Amino acid sequence: MIDSLAADRARIVNFDAQIQDLERSLSLLRGQRALAQERLDSYKYPVLTLPNEIICEIFIHFLPVYPSCSPVTGSRSPILLTHICGGWRKIALEFPALWRALEIYWNETACLVPTLDRSGSSPLSICMDEGEDSHRAYKAGSTFLAALLSHCARWQYLSLRLAGFLHRSSYPCISGPMPLLQHLDLELGVGSGWPEFSFAEAPLLRTAILNDCAAAHTTLPWTQLTLLTLKTMYLQECIPILQQAANLTHCELELLDEGFHETSVVVDVTLPFLESLTLKNPNSDIDDNYLQTFVAPALCSLEIPEGLLGPNPIDSLSLFISKSGCKPRRVQIVDRTELESSYHSAFPSIQMLFVDSDDDDGEDSGSPGSTEV
Repeated sequence: MIDSLAADRARIVNFDAQIQDLERSLSLLRGQRALAQERLDSYKYPVLTLPNEIICEIFIHFLPVYPSCSPVTGSRSPILLTHICGGWRKIALEFPALWRALEIYWNETACLVPTLDRSGSSPLSICMDEGEDSHRAYKAGSTFLAALLSHCARWQYLSLRLAGFLHRSSYPCISGPMPLLQHLDLELGVGSGWPEFSFAEAPLLRTAILNDCAAAHTTLPWTQLTLLTLKTMYLQECIPILQQAANLTHCELELLDEGFHETSVVVDVTLPFLESLTLKNPNSDIDDNYLQTFVAPALCSLEIPEGLLGPNPIDSLSLFISKSGCKPRRVQIVDRTELESSYHSAFPSIQMLFVDSDDDDGEDSGSPGSTEV
């Protein structure tokens, strides 16, 4: 027994010696670990040392080029930048230019007010699509307009698609000073009952795209416009507008196939500065000379369905050029039935292009014999 106790005492001394060795090793490892951690803590990743101005520039390149809009939610939204880290979240939320171009749908209007607040005093590019014809969409659309109107002094580019299935008269009227507005794209749902929308106090407005209902319920400074697109309208509805828009350089009309025969009087619309004219016919079943309405002495480019030139398209086009005194460089005929060679013979100095309205790519297909001045 005594011998056994002596052996244990000797073993304990041996264990203590091993423990001391291990503790010295552990202490050394802890010291080395602390030094490594200190080096890591003192290192600053280059991206985190960038000035806020550079980070903001990076953020801007994440978004579409202004005035193109980004969605207010989802992977393409500026809100994604607030999820990277706390520092970048603060920078993003306090950078007004990130929130100045908004694409919003009827079910996202709850995001509008906080996003507009983040945009500060920046000019705004707004694209709103009310979407489906439903009561919920109507409530969202009217709420959206009410929130947006308080910022009308900052509108620069405005695109609105309003279905207005219910209670159109309850939509707020759009009016007031809009000193920055340059572009308007407005589409209203078919039917009556819309309030009046006035953009008369928009001294910088130069381009507008309107459908028939929008044109009927909207006041614009027509003489200021240089680019105008009118969609799904009768020619007789377009004429009073075009007579006021004498400074247009580019015009596109999407014409319906009724209404031209409502009057036998052909009214001349003179557009002295017009450089390009595009006439479209969605139904492709008109066979009347719509071009006889226009006098455009500065016209360089014309796109027109052959049906809108009437039963004698080459004669109609020749009469238009003679009447206007213009020298077009490019004429595109859509849905041609006349021989290409007939056009080339009649207009040898004009680049003649021929396309079909049902072409999938919608690209010009010049004939092998087309020439250019």
